[in-house]
Amino acid sequence: MWTGIALATAAATTAGVLAGCGSGNSSSDSGSTSSANASKPQAEGPPRNPYLSADIYPVTHVDPGQSDSIPYSVARGTFHVDPAQQPRAAGGPINYMTLASTTSDYMWVVSTDGVRYVDVRDGGFKQVATIDAPGAKVLAPAQVDAVVDQTLHDSAQVHAAVDSWGLDWKSSMANGVYVLVDNENRLYYNTTAGDIVVFGLKNKDKPEDGIEIVRTFDFKPYLGGTGFEGAPETMVGLDMTYDGHLVVLSSKGVAVLNRDFSGDVQRVRFGDDELVTNSMAIDEHGGIYAASDKVMRKLVWTGSKLSTDDADGAWSSAYDFGRQPPTVKFGSGTGSTPTLMGFGKDTDQLVVITDGADHMKLVAFWRNKIPEGFTAKPGAKSERIADQIQVTAGKTDPLPEFIQSEQSVVVNGYGAFVVDNMHSGGDPNRLVDVLSGGPIDEAPTGMQRFEWDPKAKKWASVWERGDVVSASMVPTVSRGSGIVFVNGYSKADGWEVTGMDWNTGETVHRTIFGQSNRGNGAYALIEFAPNGDLIFNSISGPFRAKLTK
Repeated sequence: MWTGIALATAAATTAGVLAGCGSGNSSSDSGSTSSANASKPQAEGPPRNPYLSADIYPVTHVDPGQSDSIPYSVARGTFHVDPAQQPRAAGGPINYMTLASTTSDYMWVVSTDGVRYVDVRDGGFKQVATIDAPGAKVLAPAQVDAVVDQTLHDSAQVHAAVDSWGLDWKSSMANGVYVLVDNENRLYYNTTAGDIVVFGLKNKDKPEDGIEIVRTFDFKPYLGGTGFEGAPETMVGLDMTYDGHLVVLSSKGVAVLNRDFSGDVQRVRFGDDELVTNSMAIDEHGGIYAASDKVMRKLVWTGSKLSTDDADGAWSSAYDFGRQPPTVKFGSGTGSTPTLMGFGKDTDQLVVITDGADHMKLVAFWRNKIPEGFTAKPGAKSERIADQIQVTAGKTDPLPEFIQSEQSVVVNGYGAFVVDNMHSGGDPNRLVDVLSGGPIDEAPTGMQRFEWDPKAKKWASVWERGDVVSASMVPTVSRGSGIVFVNGYSKADGWEVTGMDWNTGETVHRTIFGQSNRGNGAYALIEFAPNGDLIFNSISGPFRAKLTK
């Protein structure tokens, strides 16, 4: 097991610990497997949703199960990439996802200010069309770059730089976070103002003719509660059932409507004291999995009704929550979008999150029927909780005040991977926060890999790294290469994408960006193209980089 390194020295030592990966050398305390069941590449994942654009990247978090798991192989070694020299689609300041279109020749870019259409043929990344989101404050690329390209020295400078954007961060960051592309190549986008906007190409055979708004739906009448830190309730995200109905998750509940916006809206409202800050997972049988800051729920779309009835397979379970951390994370409950685990015949079918306890736990819930004879585990709030295990993320006593994550659990087979996003600073303005973690404030360190044991019905820790940084990006696992990737920062080498062997925890990949803040992905997802190129959703706009030494 990798041993933890004191937070005061972790950022400075990270470069030294990782430096050997390009030559095939490993650190002398390289990760060891503490479970005999270290997961093989996943043979079965969630089935393809026929109403989505593709099986990989049609939704935020990669697939309907929200696995953050891709089949594409990625090279091992150390690579140096200058973000300013790569082809990009400028925008932002937050660029959450580069989504699959219905053709492999093009992809959609989703940003806080709108959407773009990008030609990815022949290893390229060329923007061919763009459109602003209704009501969004749109910054010129030069405005974003002027901030991102600064050398950051102190918090006051970061505040002044972000203030120059003139953005209400709560509003701007909520645009287009969890979205989808359907099988007609139309992108469904939620705005903080309360509109669902459907974008499409003006000419499907000639993308350069531009993007248009196909239709909109005013969802404001279905909002009205309180959102994060007292802000008005907003839509959190969008998804699609396997029979083609649009699912809308808000700060206070779930709604289902026809994707052409005809007919009635069916809603389920959560408790007045609950808050949802992350998206949902959807299974092929109509299960909709959403977590508030206190309760994990499965609702069921029956084909005609949005149900909370036990008879339809719906359920709810309380889980542990704690305090609002001062940095990166939103809310006092889970920082995770629920992730489905277990597919195929005779598997344990689970849904997993990290909980909201100050020192978080990895929690697995039985997705469907609770096994006969199963009794609640000690300390669990219900028998719906299959097991929960403390996350230490490579930290040693005395533990820091918080070990918490704002990222979904990465799932590959029965394996799960989580990160600790808590850094030494913390600013109420999350745009300031994500720019400061590393360059100004001490970078957050710590991550851990777990394995579900289907015989013992329990979690086991496989390895942990207390020395590697994961700032705020969503990690991704390459099943093809058996590598899990994070985005971090060190004083020595600046920003980078770090890859660790899924089974051992050994560092086997580094893409080093240097001190450029364009190497900061700020809440976005780490992606790779089918040929192994890095698609990096930078704070200044996504770019594509070929990984060559």
